[in-house]
Amino acid sequence: MIERATSAANIASMLQTMRSLQVEANGPAGGLAPVTAPGVQAGGTVRPNQVGFGQMVKGALGQVNSAQLESSRLQAAYERGEDLPLTDVVLGMQKSSLAFEATLQIRNKVLKAYEDILNMPV
Repeated sequence: MIERATSAANIASMLQTMRSLQVEANGPAGGLAPVTAPGVQAGGTVRPNQVGFGQMVKGALGQVNSAQLESSRLQAAYERGEDLPLTDVVLGMQKSSLAFEATLQIRNKVLKAYEDILNMPV
């Protein structure tokens, strides 16, 4: 599930959707200046030595995905009967569960903030 969310095509699609929504929100007259993340120039190019928002999100999702893959690997190894303490398996499962739940809560907060901004009177 996380593997599909962090694919380059899905991230590029999400960024394209966000850009089209930004253009739509600005209207045909181009009312507002485009919003850029720190480290990103107006054309969408990343300034050297600075990480863009999209890259930070991709990195965070990659870490969550890694924790889940490691948890799955530990579970499979324990089920095969490898010499692995059960505490390590349970700890790995808990780490991946917490990482996923935290990511889910952050996503919910970001969506709520986006909806609040979208519903603000102009």
